[in-house]
Amino acid sequence: MTSPHDGPRKPLIMLIGMGDLSAKVLTMLLSDPATNRVVLAGRDTESIRRRGNLALFTATNLGHHGTVDTVHVDLRDIDATAQTLATVRPDLIFMGGSLQSWRVITALPKETFEELDEAQFGPWLPMHLTLNHLLMQAVRDSGIDTKVVNAAFPDAVGPVLDKVGLAPTTGVGNVANIVPALTLGAAHLLDAHPADVALRLTSQHYFSHYVPRFGDAGRGAYHLDVQVAGRPAEVDHAALFAQLDNRLKRLGGIDGQLLTASSAVRVLRGMAADSGVLAHAPAPGGLPGGYPVRVHRDGPVLDLPDGLGPDEAVRINEECQRADGIDRIDDDGTVHFAAPEMAIMKRLLGYECQSMKLGDAAEWAGELDAKYRAFAARFA
Repeated sequence: MTSPHDGPRKPLIMLIGMGDLSAKVLTMLLSDPATNRVVLAGRDTESIRRRGNLALFTATNLGHHGTVDTVHVDLRDIDATAQTLATVRPDLIFMGGSLQSWRVITALPKETFEELDEAQFGPWLPMHLTLNHLLMQAVRDSGIDTKVVNAAFPDAVGPVLDKVGLAPTTGVGNVANIVPALTLGAAHLLDAHPADVALRLTSQHYFSHYVPRFGDAGRGAYHLDVQVAGRPAEVDHAALFAQLDNRLKRLGGIDGQLLTASSAVRVLRGMAADSGVLAHAPAPGGLPGGYPVRVHRDGPVLDLPDGLGPDEAVRINEECQRADGIDRIDDDGTVHFAAPEMAIMKRLLGYECQSMKLGDAAEWAGELDAKYRAFAARFA
């Protein structure tokens, strides 16, 4: 059913994996007429229908009138998922599903979490790669032209799946999540208004995770360009980063997902409106790590600063990726994990995966899940 208020056909956005992040994304999407035509997909259709109604009623309360529908999707059934996609024909898919949220280990006792966190994020890749691999196979088999925006460890998931021609259109979060604080910090140091400050940051997940926690870059390679009112500006990086663990310290954990949701919606809105907005995104077109981009209908395109070419940007991200526990990704999608970080997983969890073929990701995810659950049970 259409309404005189609908105007031209707007894109249909499907959300898959209706956890906390997707719920926040949904609320934001419904606040903008360009993005308020939504369908929720998952296994528990009754639960997601109620979540959708809550967001819809909230938007209505604020004077926003969108639509939220619900469909059943079980990503483990590739054929059925492909058929559903062919029937629903979403223009955009937001992938919020994962076998284990990144924040699960934050529920451990503080010292234990900090010890396990030294393994970085790379070793947890199978938990985020598995469902994305299933989804992208279904997208391929559906025959539809849709764009996929992935929130589950996109920095590594994207380049792995790119090796077999199945990369999501782009990722969200990570590099984008640190840009607002860096913008405010640079404005403070330069005595400028934040609206006049434009940052272009190239770096992988490790950097965006490390700097807010410790106030420095750690082992993270990066490239940062700062402009004020369109002119290059010099900023003391040490003083800039230090603010993120001081005056610009923010809430993390589940509360911090509000920031990730806003980063995701910036990209989704840019694609829905074909706006060309400046943003930051991990894995645009399957590239490793994160980049400054301009967002158009078909997805983000690189918007690197003068003096930084695409090859050097990729090299920086691959170097930073090693600090995150992933040594390299082969041309067939096989992932080789860095020995120091995997040694921590072996010592604490009894889990060791030196290399992982794409087709074995689900099996490795099952082993990692079982060993982590046994480990965490000791602290219940």
